[in-house]
Amino acid sequence: MPDFAIGESDFVLDGRPLQIISGALHYFRMHPDCWADRIEKARLMGLNTIETYVPWNLHSPRPGVFDTSGMLDLGRFLREVQSAGLYAIVRPGPYICAELDNGGLPAWLFRDGSAGVRRYEPAFMSAVTQYLRDVLEIVRPLQIDQGGPVLLVQVENEYGAFGNDQTYLKAIAEVIRNAGTTVPLVTVDQPTDAMLAAGGLDGVLRTASFGSRVTTRLETLRKHQPTGPLMCMEFWDGWFDYWGGRHHTTSASDAAAELDALLAAGASVNIYMFHGGTNFGLSSGANDKGVYRPTITSYDYDAPLDEAGNPTEKFHAFREVISRYAPVPDTVPASKPAAPEFTVALSDPVALLQGSGGTWSEHQEPPTLDDLDVRLAIFRTELRHGGPAMLTFGEVRDRVQVFLDGAPVGVLERERHERAIMLPHTRGRLELVVEDQGRVNYGPRIGESKGLIGPVRVGTEELTGWTACGIDLDRVPQLWHCAGPTPSALGIGPTAWRATFETDGESDLFLRTDAWGKGIAWINGFCLGRYWRRGPQETLYVPAPLLEQGTNTLVVLELDLLESPTATFTGSARLGFTDL
Repeated sequence: MPDFAIGESDFVLDGRPLQIISGALHYFRMHPDCWADRIEKARLMGLNTIETYVPWNLHSPRPGVFDTSGMLDLGRFLREVQSAGLYAIVRPGPYICAELDNGGLPAWLFRDGSAGVRRYEPAFMSAVTQYLRDVLEIVRPLQIDQGGPVLLVQVENEYGAFGNDQTYLKAIAEVIRNAGTTVPLVTVDQPTDAMLAAGGLDGVLRTASFGSRVTTRLETLRKHQPTGPLMCMEFWDGWFDYWGGRHHTTSASDAAAELDALLAAGASVNIYMFHGGTNFGLSSGANDKGVYRPTITSYDYDAPLDEAGNPTEKFHAFREVISRYAPVPDTVPASKPAAPEFTVALSDPVALLQGSGGTWSEHQEPPTLDDLDVRLAIFRTELRHGGPAMLTFGEVRDRVQVFLDGAPVGVLERERHERAIMLPHTRGRLELVVEDQGRVNYGPRIGESKGLIGPVRVGTEELTGWTACGIDLDRVPQLWHCAGPTPSALGIGPTAWRATFETDGESDLFLRTDAWGKGIAWINGFCLGRYWRRGPQETLYVPAPLLEQGTNTLVVLELDLLESPTATFTGSARLGFTDL
């Protein structure tokens, strides 16, 4: 079996120095039938290694579950990496950030408030231990000393930016080792003295995350890692986008120059991202550093491969740089042809405010979305006052639409720190549509609950006697099978629409969303993700493997207002303005 180790100044494979030239590919952000294509393109750019995070929350949506089907088949992904002749790096967290909902930590873990967050605490450690055992049962036989591709396993993730609990870090490393991990372990932190000290472990290789000022960053890392190879575990070659912001891009030539400096210094590198992919479903997270900013559905990241897997200017610039330090295949991948363009009518509206989509339950006070175990819910109560009054909330996480007797009153958003709205009258049916727009994935607000936090009041009086309907979003594409369509010409409030269209099942599609309001879309029952007129993203990516040769079904859940019940497919991605 191959022998891989950490040497005095290099990674050493079978007695020879190995400079790791890796790229990040997240298996959970790609359709599994696209994995081989993206991995092969990584090889053609000159990479010798593929890195991936492992998302605990996606594998374990409920306690006691560890799902490895479909897009979550980590074992299949690692075997495909090996089949392409590449090595692998696995970063299981348990916290991964990655702009993923809750940083990859499952929301159910914090539901009763008993578990700590990323610290040595019994409830948290018990759950983490089981999770890591589940992951490493897959990884263990795929380590390089077992004949597999895995070179390195990471302990936690940028922990120095969060805490300094060395007992916790040591315990995580011990769990990983006790689960049969024999390859070297690493940590990663941003290259500051404080973060490298707090997030590192003696006896575990420290690596860093940065995208510029290579010489200075490596000098800082070397102070904290006196021997062993230098590695940038996250070489940031782009950035992610948030709703209402611009589409982030970076200079291909500047990024290539920084990559050249890294490789010239003899450092190993993991390009974050090589291919970003897509936050399918409701997997995207959010940041809150004083202002809540939910992440968009696309995770294009301005990477060497775009969201649909086409090589970009960065692909060619990076490939040229890598060719100075390692063999690069002669073949250069071509871009796909433009996607088909067509328009179909949306029809058969089902209005969720009229009771479709979930089960109603009674509560004295509004439960949180966590209590209902949903991401979207309708709350209803009767007002018996009379004149105008102010409706107030303790805190809104993350968006509330207010209706009186079925008529819209307004919207409150966490992003704008809104907690109050005037009601024109206070007699009749009050309905609140409450939406979780993505859990914070970085910083001290990880693990917080969602929904209406604190009391709901009209004037000074707290409202009680509520009924709640948690919307099972997985069931939305089947609404027409369990309830007759409820005509709603204006589509007031959350309304589901559907359409059918024909394809050859061989081409990707790009669904235009900029003419709609805010909502979620599905193709053939698969959740493509969120859309929002706020942008910057104006299309949803539809991978060809989701499509059937012949008839396909599109379902749209519009939360605001659909100006025109029409779906348009366009020839390429539209990710928005690069400046505001």
